[in-house]
Parts: sequence; structure tokens; C-alpha cells
Amino acid sequence: MNSYQPQADRHAFLLMEVLRAPSVLAELPALAEHADAGLLTQVIDEAGKFVGEVIAPLNREGDEVGAQWKAGAVTMPPGFRDAYQAFWQAGWPSLACATDDGGQGLPTVLEAVLHEQLNAANHGWTMAPGLLHGAYECLRHHASDEIKARYLGKLASGEWLATMCLTEPHAGSDLGLVRTKAVPQADGHFALSGTKIFISGGEHDLTDNIVHLVLARLPDAPPGPKGLSLFLVPKFHEDGTRSAVHCERIEEKMGLHGSPTCVMRFDEARAAIVGEPGKGLNAMFVMMNAARLLVGLQGVGLLDAAWQKAHAYAQERRQMRAPGSASKAGEADAIALHPAMQRILDTQRAWVDAGRVVAYRTALELDTQKHHPDAARREAAARWCSLVTPVLKSAWTEQAFTGASACLQVLGGHGYVREWGIEQHVRDARVAMIYEGTNEIQAIDLLVRKTLPDGAAALQALLADLGDDLRALPEAGRTREALARFALFVRDRLVPATRGATAAPERPYWLADDFLRATALLLMAWAWERVAATPQAPAGTPQAANAFWRWVWPEFDMRLGMLDATLSS
Repeated sequence: MNSYQPQADRHAFLLMEVLRAPSVLAELPALAEHADAGLLTQVIDEAGKFVGEVIAPLNREGDEVGAQWKAGAVTMPPGFRDAYQAFWQAGWPSLACATDDGGQGLPTVLEAVLHEQLNAANHGWTMAPGLLHGAYECLRHHASDEIKARYLGKLASGEWLATMCLTEPHAGSDLGLVRTKAVPQADGHFALSGTKIFISGGEHDLTDNIVHLVLARLPDAPPGPKGLSLFLVPKFHEDGTRSAVHCERIEEKMGLHGSPTCVMRFDEARAAIVGEPGKGLNAMFVMMNAARLLVGLQGVGLLDAAWQKAHAYAQERRQMRAPGSASKAGEADAIALHPAMQRILDTQRAWVDAGRVVAYRTALELDTQKHHPDAARREAAARWCSLVTPVLKSAWTEQAFTGASACLQVLGGHGYVREWGIEQHVRDARVAMIYEGTNEIQAIDLLVRKTLPDGAAALQALLADLGDDLRALPEAGRTREALARFALFVRDRLVPATRGATAAPERPYWLADDFLRATALLLMAWAWERVAATPQAPAGTPQAANAFWRWVWPEFDMRLGMLDATLSS
């Protein structure tokens, strides 16, 4: 009961049947050869076997032993290094990397499914490769040919790991406060000095080298975020010398004990610039956006792992007769038959499967944005990714924490002790609401930066696309009506009340959280309409759908009411 097992049949059903991934990929010339349901299913099955057999069994010991720091060096928990070496040598990090860089050129959605499984199985271990693809894409789009030649293949394969060094003790969400300095040198490199905190995997023994991507300022840079540039500092240089980068300590954390969260000090470390001076955030956002999708998948995976434990326990634990039970007097039923437990389990299942549909669709749209021959279709894909990614990251990481806590409730007192393993999911899940941009930042990003500046034109187009997608489904009237109602509310109430000279500048910030939550519920409704219209669903799907409409969907009207009340105040 302590070890998560991937449910390859559910992944394949939602990807192949609900989202019709082969048809989507067939329209993309660069990926058309992979538009085969048999191939996609085989990759998902093999990923599930590797994750279930190699990664999941390390989860508990990784939590109990944790990463260990001594004199600047970090030793990972038992089995972690061997598992990582097997992971990259089997080619798993390179699934979606370009073949020119040694990758396999497969669809991004396969990487998404893999990372969902990995995070569900062992969140602490998966933090190490979690930034790999983002770092690869960052260098691929912004680095010089010299940097690409040295680092791109190693990152694509996963032979070397990478970090993202943004945060400083005084600069968290406000990166404009970053003080780390990079001073130009005569040989064309830079001497980089400063301290970065909360650096996941800043030091470890999983790989022979670590590639640090660091935000810093040039001497003549203006203040604020526009003065930031991006630099690359390896743990070891090409000649084998060690860089002037030091891990001062690792944090003692609530969860994620298997992942070292490091304080990193750069002492005039030899660095190379990535991209143009002053354009560091542009380059780094490539990495951050990739990370935000994967953090959303962390939420989905961790909630599924908690659900699996609670579901298994509920089948075995016998307590009292369930209401309406046919059991004889004095006999006890499995608690899975008790309505209170059914409600908890079915509601979390509703969030897991809807989250998968939204996340897998986002991954498909990423490939569509890159490869579709039609410009209008690429634009629609970019719109989906821009608007949906913050919703996925925020809503599903919040549900991972609250839902895992609800799943712990199924186990009662046994859930609160370490023996059963579910309390680890609650602890591990909490950080996902904070890193890669807090959930509050995601809500502000959605409303203030991506919806209001164009008068909600992009959002209206997304809502219209969702409505058109459901037009052929005769039973989807309630969701189409809700999409239309939300569109009218945004057009007639939200936009006029938050724009113009008389609008209170702080008002959108009061609205942001409820606005994101309402958007998440609409996406869930769309997902469940798609699932309901697909035959031969896996066991438990009708119960999860019923739970969504009964116990989750009514929140949509509540959020609209809260938005209206805030606009009226």
C-alpha cells in the first residue's frame, strides 16, 4: 500500500480516446510519424513499468533518510543515484528533445505523462530531472553555438542535470530586487558573485556535472527586472576544474526530504552569458513556463498517489454496517461502501482525471504551437498554453494538498502515522503551491497580465473554442451555457469595472483568485463533458463524473457571486 503504481490504462484512455491524440499529432508534419496509438500506448506502458519498479520503491526511504549535507557536498538517499543513472541511460529524459540534439523527437505529451507518473511515485527524486527539459529549451532557443555544442546534448540525454538560480534571500517573487553581479572579463567570460537560495538540486551526487542557470546583473545594468541577464555556470569546467560555486547548506523542510534545497554561493565563478544582455528573464521564462506545466502535473500525480492509498485502504478496512447494506446484523462493511468515504474518494478521482485531460491537452497544444502548418491554429495553441498553464499550476497544486488531506481522512488515525505513507503526500504536496510562482502570482498572471490588457479578447476566444468543441455533444448544454454566461460576465461586468481612469487599480488583484478558480471549474466541466461522451471508460469513471457535478461544479456559481460582490463593493 506504500508504493504507487501507474495506471497506464487510464492515461491511455484519456489521451487516445478522450483527446484523440493520434489525430492531433497527425496534423503536425514533424510528429506525424508518431501519430500511432499503439506506439504512444507502448511508451506509456513502458514508462509505467520503469516508474513502478524502479522509482516508486525509493519514495519512503528517500523521505526518511533524506538528502545529507556535509562540508559542501550532498549525498542523496540510498538508491537514488543508481535509479537516476538507469533513468537517463534508458533514454527517458530525451523523449521530447530534438533528434539533432540526441533526443527521440517524440510528442511533448509523452513527457507530460511520464512526469505525472514520476511525481506520483517519488516527488523528491523527480525534483532532480524536473528542470531538465526547461533548461534544454532555454539553451536551445537562447544560447550561443559554443554553449549549445558543450551542453545541449548532455542536458537532452539527462547525463547532466540543471538548476534554475533565481531566488535570493531578499528577492523571491520580485526578481527585480536580484543583486547577484556578473563582471565582464578580458577573455569574454564573466565573474559571477552572489548568493541564491531555494535551489532545488544545487548540489548532489546523481550526475557527474550540474549546469547552473543564474540570473544576475551586469555592472551597468539598470535597476529592476529589465536589468537582469542570464548566465551559465557549470559545477565542473571542460578542463575538469571545479567552479567557484559552493553549497553552504541544505534546508530542513516540511516535505521533499529526498530533494536537496540548497543555499548556493557564487564567488567570482567563471560564467558564460546566455542570450542578450538585459534579456535574462526572456530566456528564463522559457524554462519557467515548462516548469509550471510540470508543477501542475505534480499536483495531478500527487493527488492520484494519495487517492490510490486511500482507495486501497477503504477496500480492506471494515467498520460498521454501511447505510442500506445487505450485510447481516453485527457484520462490518468495507468503509468504501460508506457514503462519506465514497464522496471523498470519488471527488478526488474527479479532480485527477479532469486534471489529466487539461494537462495532456496543454502538452498537445505545445506541440501544435511549434509544428502546425496553419498560423491561425498555432495562434490558438499559444493562447491555450498562455491562459491554461497558470490555471493548471494553481488549481491542481492546491487540490493536491487539500485532496491528499481528504484522502488521509479516509485512513483515520492510521493516516496520521507514518506507517501507511499517506502523510508524506500531504507534506510533499504543500510546496507545489509555492514554487515556480506562488498560486497567488498565477492568479494575478492570468487576470492582470493575460486577460485584462487586451480587453479579455484572448480569454473570450478560448471560451468560444471550448464551446465550439462541445457543440457536437448533445448532453453538454449545461457547460456551454456556463461558458456563455462567464463570457458575458467578463465582457459586461469584469472588463468595464477594471479598466479606465475611474477603476480602482487594486480591484483586479482582489478578483484574481476567484477568477482563476472559476476558470478552472469551467475547464473541469469541459473535460468531464469530453469524458462522458467517450465510450468504454475505465472503472470508476461514472462515479467520478457524478461526484464532479454534485460536489465540485456548484462552486462555479459561488465564485461568480464572489466576483460580482467584489466588483460591486
